[in-house]
Amino acid sequence: MKIVSRNEELLRDALSSIPQSSSRTSLASCNKLIRFEDISAAAFKIQCGVQKTPCMYSRLSKQYGMDIYLKKEFLQYTGSVKERGVLHLLTSLPQDQQRKGVIVASDSNFSMAVAYHASELHIPVFVIMSTSTSPARVKMCREYGAMVISYGTAAKDSQMHARRLSQENGYLYLEEEDSAVYLSGLGTVGLEVYEQVPKLDAVIFPAGGHCGLLAGSAAALKHLNPHISVIGVESESFPVLQQSLKAGHPTEDQACNNHHFYGDVSGVCFGSNSLQLTGKLVDKVVAVREEDILISMLRLLEYERATIDAEGAIGLAAVVAGKVPELKGKRVAVVICSGNLELHLLQQCIARALTLDNRVCRFSLVISDCPGDMSKLLDILAREEARVLDIKQERTFVTSKLFTVEVICTVETRDKIHTAQLRNALLERYPTIAWTER
Repeated sequence: MKIVSRNEELLRDALSSIPQSSSRTSLASCNKLIRFEDISAAAFKIQCGVQKTPCMYSRLSKQYGMDIYLKKEFLQYTGSVKERGVLHLLTSLPQDQQRKGVIVASDSNFSMAVAYHASELHIPVFVIMSTSTSPARVKMCREYGAMVISYGTAAKDSQMHARRLSQENGYLYLEEEDSAVYLSGLGTVGLEVYEQVPKLDAVIFPAGGHCGLLAGSAAALKHLNPHISVIGVESESFPVLQQSLKAGHPTEDQACNNHHFYGDVSGVCFGSNSLQLTGKLVDKVVAVREEDILISMLRLLEYERATIDAEGAIGLAAVVAGKVPELKGKRVAVVICSGNLELHLLQQCIARALTLDNRVCRFSLVISDCPGDMSKLLDILAREEARVLDIKQERTFVTSKLFTVEVICTVETRDKIHTAQLRNALLERYPTIAWTER
């Protein structure tokens, strides 16, 4: 957590020093690695303000050959695990700063958590959002109790305006970073998972740029049982954590900033504290494809009835993609950290995931434009139990024989095997059928 104000020194802890390899200057560069005692204290402090979310056995276990337990952090009030770190931070502020208020500048899960918990604690809270922010996010933030101000067309404009307001009015400007206070709050997830799942073999966390959850929880888990494997998962498109671990310091990938689909995991690797904890305590960091994340979102929707965003689904994506074969037959907890999928993305994600999962396919063929030929095609589809989603006929621009019609058909099947059976049945009658490859 980056704290920018004249009260910075009030939030610094007194743990042992660590060398810093990053040239970035912020409060985080003055922080120290967290201790297990800090996480335990945070758990006690925030227990009445956040949900102790369930960690439940999943029906996906049989499908992937391991005992999967899903830690459902998306059930927090704002739909995100960030509430844990935010609440611990806000309750750690001195009374005079709580009276003056706090200010943030983004539309992230972090800002939503600040808006809600500051309001609950009767701390004045201001959120500066760019004019490109979705109306739904603005509305939700206001409903949490924050004063929302639209300013600028880009995130940097909002941030500059927030800093200026904080200096002029004495607000505490908050930007997500990796102070010990914030990491300790996030690390309480590790404590809960350890309590809820006996004989645990491994825990999978989202990683990427904002890896505070991974780092803080790893500190708790490795203290309780060093033999528990801690695994981080990030996107192949933005492997900022792997790049940072290799370089030995936080790196930035400008191409990934503000990617709405990936959310917070697509940001820069923001702090040396998180990076050092990750390098010291995390056993493995893997990268997954966008396709695997979409299928993971589909699995969670179908099996858990949970509408999860990419950040929340990326941990399970490692299991879906077969990136953790060493966990076969073992007891594994997967942290589902966020469920704030924007509605305009929901339909696109589901449609694309069904196609990737070989459950929606499209083909085209040319048949005689005579009575009965179309019904014969539909009979085959009915016999093979394929559900017709869309069917179109093209007569004008058909380049084959006269008095023929091109039929373009989109159908839904049960799975990959069912799709193959349908394809073979159609090929027997229509050898020239053309399938649209996904």
